[in-house]
Amino acid sequence: MSFATSNTKISVRDDGLRKSNHHPFPRRGFFQQVGTGLLGTALADLWCRDLFGSELTHITPVSQDLTPKKSHFQPKARSIIHLFMNGGPSQMDLFDPKPYLDKHHGKSFFDKIAGEVESPQSAGALMRSPFQFSKHGQSGLWVSNALPHLAGCVDDLAVIRSMYTTNLTHEPALFKIHAGQEMPGLPTLGAWITYGLGSENQNLPAYIVLDDPRGMPVNRTQNWQAGYLPPLYQGTRFRSTGSPVLNLEQDFEEPNEITLAERQLIQSLDRLHQNKRRNHPQLSARIASYELAARMQLSASDALDLSSESEATKEMYGIGKEPTDSYGRRCLYARRLVERGVRMVQLFIDFQIWDNHTGLADGLKGACHRTDQPIAALLNDLKQRGLLDNTLVVWGGEFGRLPIAQLSGDKDEKNSGRDHNKNAMVTWMAGGGIRGGISHGATDELGMKAVEDRVSVEDFHATILHQLGLHHEDLFYMRNGLRERLTGVSDARVIKEILA
Repeated sequence: MSFATSNTKISVRDDGLRKSNHHPFPRRGFFQQVGTGLLGTALADLWCRDLFGSELTHITPVSQDLTPKKSHFQPKARSIIHLFMNGGPSQMDLFDPKPYLDKHHGKSFFDKIAGEVESPQSAGALMRSPFQFSKHGQSGLWVSNALPHLAGCVDDLAVIRSMYTTNLTHEPALFKIHAGQEMPGLPTLGAWITYGLGSENQNLPAYIVLDDPRGMPVNRTQNWQAGYLPPLYQGTRFRSTGSPVLNLEQDFEEPNEITLAERQLIQSLDRLHQNKRRNHPQLSARIASYELAARMQLSASDALDLSSESEATKEMYGIGKEPTDSYGRRCLYARRLVERGVRMVQLFIDFQIWDNHTGLADGLKGACHRTDQPIAALLNDLKQRGLLDNTLVVWGGEFGRLPIAQLSGDKDEKNSGRDHNKNAMVTWMAGGGIRGGISHGATDELGMKAVEDRVSVEDFHATILHQLGLHHEDLFYMRNGLRERLTGVSDARVIKEILA
């Protein structure tokens, strides 16, 4: 192959090198080309000044506001692990024993609660728990035999038996528990926390979500969205198998100096573009996410690399065996992430495994088998490493269950389950300044309704924020002239009875 200029002919050899068949490139042509290049450089510099008002190297970076922020007061916890049990765990089968149900099992009760039943066509009589309860630990808290591993950790738990919500349907109830209101498009708890506190590790996302490889929860990614807050504060999904984040690794190897130069050039160009569009939060978030991805290439892989963990630790979490392997891995990942300064880690479980409308005995037992050992291991591991004192661990779902049976199609009592209940649910907190070994509040004799020291979702959120050093009324975002808050306009209160 060859091509010609006015003065010389250049040919390209098969090996890719070029050879000259005539005299070298003339000086006149050389200076013509150089002159054109200098003119182009000068013109580009003038355009840069005209368009952006400064040279490339003098552009002031726009802050992404993920650096650590000062809390409203001294916090008890610096990070949170939220173990979300999507589907609605049954309170009277796990932490809230009801002898009345044992005594009146099979007694008709539907007529008294008809307005509270989501599926009245399949409602049955009062149903006792298929599980046995006993007291555990020095505190003597009641736990059923469905949770044998967690029963050994009760002295670290504050069990809230009197929580309630406002909707008995999954979608709005999930919006309520995660974002404070029964509607889509609002910032979630993790987004508010990272908005208020920033991140202690600039090489990892401040808010990480470890969802289940088997399936997404109801409402999918809306469970960890940023809503009207800048997109920078939304949760980042980490995969629990394979590469934690897709497309994170480079396609080819190159010297570190070249990679650094490329990133510096891209960053400068991004700043040029961004400084002309300062009121575009999505642009800022997109730029920040790409820059974070570059920093994560080593940090993310290291955080989720379990090869450095001992076999005893993996065995404690139930890794390497079924049915605990998947959830055990994610619990161990959660410990490694908060250990590295991640502000919030949120774990979801397979699609609605706690939603036991039928087959309660087997279904709830299966959910406990998958999560009980890993969660107990997480609490013990955090405690052994001195991390539980400043890590708040929260467990719970979007609502509770009814005390009456929900009958299956064959009407066989053994296949019965429980329908949704918005008036009573159970949750627990541990670590992060929480007083362990206590039970707060109470439900009625059926477990139907919270009646003593009732705890709303707003109270629940206010307490979590309080332990992180944030006052729920002072954490707000100005939108359309209003001070928007996670707890809204409700009279939320911190549950001081469970604080150490």
